[in-house]
Amino acid sequence: MNAYSQVHARGGQPILICNEDDEELVKLANRHITVPRTVDCLQGILCVVPMQLLSFHIAVLRGYDVDCPRNLAKSVTVA
Repeated sequence: MNAYSQVHARGGQPILICNEDDEELVKLANRHITVPRTVDCLQGILCVVPMQLLSFHIAVLRGYDVDCPRNLAKSVTVA
């Protein structure tokens, strides 16, 4: 909640990823993505999928070639 408040106070437009039954967060945020509640060890995996899809669509809207990332050779080491 503190991080959300700081981003919002500085003029940012955060998008919250929260569980379906988090009514307090849904009321607080203008934009939110809900994911189903599951056991704690799987919750992170469930939250990563919307973030990857959001990143993909933002890159496409900005006109970036998502199939040819920049500086890929620097981050991949071939033995």
